[in-house]
Formats: sequence, structure tokens, C-alpha cells
Amino acid sequence: MSRPDDVPEGLAPISTHVLDTVTGVPAPDVPVRLDRLDVSGWRQVGAGRTDADGRLRDWVSTRHWTVARYRLVFDLTGHLGGEAFYPEAVVSFRVADARRHHHLPLLLSPFGYTTYRGS
Repeated sequence: MSRPDDVPEGLAPISTHVLDTVTGVPAPDVPVRLDRLDVSGWRQVGAGRTDADGRLRDWVSTRHWTVARYRLVFDLTGHLGGEAFYPEAVVSFRVADARRHHHLPLLLSPFGYTTYRGS
């Protein structure tokens, strides 16, 4: 897949934020992987860790960013512990306009999580 001609080379307009709703503070150092679905299945196109404020931005090259189906995979064991009920959270989404910013926050607790399309 190639990126649209009107998306400049650089960093893709995608970000995330992990907030621990039990403590009410951001979740730092959470590993996050971005996968894209292509004809041969899911392929990793980016990876990073949330910063001290629980945010991850400027981490995916536009070489891997196009109109497609993606998923964010959050590895939660380091934050919630090895016996966590949800060792990972997977958020699957579609990009219909690769020029538009996509912000996908994760609100986290030991026995549940939620996400939404942010701005």
C-alpha cells in the first residue's frame, strides 16, 4: 500500500493516550503496537511506549499510513501486573482519510477498558 500523494512524508497523524481510571492518572511506559491489515494478514507498522503523561504521538512513519484497517495493541501487563485480567487491549479501527488526525485514547481499569475517537 502506498500513502496518498497529498500526505507529506514524515510522521503519521495518529496518537493515543492511556489513562488509568482507578488512580485517575496517566499510564506511563505502556508498550503500544500499530498493525495494518493487508492481503497477507496483520503486519506491524509501528511500535512505541507511552510517555510520562501516558501519551504516544509522532511514532509512525507516513510510509506505513494509508486508507486501511488498523489495530492498536496495548500490552497492559507492565502497568496492571502479570496476573491482570486483561493482559492486552486491542482497538481495531478504519482510516478513511489518511490526512485527518486519528486520536484513540484508552481508559483503563483492572476489569475493563473503553476507547473512543478523540480529537
